Amino acid sequence: MIANELQRRVTQTAIREFEEALARLDADAGDRPEWVRTGLRAGMESQLADLHQELADYEALRSGRVRVLELDSLVQLPEALIRARIAAGLSQKELARRLGLKEQQVQRYEARRYAGASLERIQAVADALGVEIHERVLLPGAAGSAPDPEAGS
Repeated sequence: MIANELQRRVTQTAIREFEEALARLDADAGDRPEWVRTGLRAGMESQLADLHQELADYEALRSGRVRVLELDSLVQLPEALIRARIAAGLSQKELARRLGLKEQQVQRYEARRYAGASLERIQAVADALGVEIHERVLLPGAAGSAPDPEAGS
C-alpha cells in the first residue's frame, strides 16, 4: 500500500522502469529459451499490474473517490486509518501536528501498522482524521459455539 507522496513517486519510477524493461525483454533476454522469456514476461507483467493497482488505489483515496472502507475485522483498522489519512489529504506530519506528536511517531505507527499503539491512541488518530467507525460485534449464538482459534478451520 502506498502511504505517502514519497512512496507514490517511488512507485511511479518503478512502473516506468518495469515498462522499459518489458519493452527491452526480447532484446535483453533473446539468448534465453522461450519458456524463460515467457516466465520473465509474466512475472514482470504481474508486478507491473500490482504497482498500477497500488497507484490507482492511492489516487482514488487522494481524489476523494473513496468515501467508505469496509472492514471484516479489527486487524484491518490500522490500514484503514492510513487510508483515511490519505483520503483526508493529510501528510504524516500534518496528522502528527493534530495529535501533538512528532512526525516520526506517526511514521513509526504507520510503518508498524499501529502495533503497540494503545486503543486510546488509535481512537485519537481516528478522531484527528474525522473518521466515523460504525462497528458491530456479533455475539456467539450459544455458549460454547464461539469459534476455537486453536482448532483451525
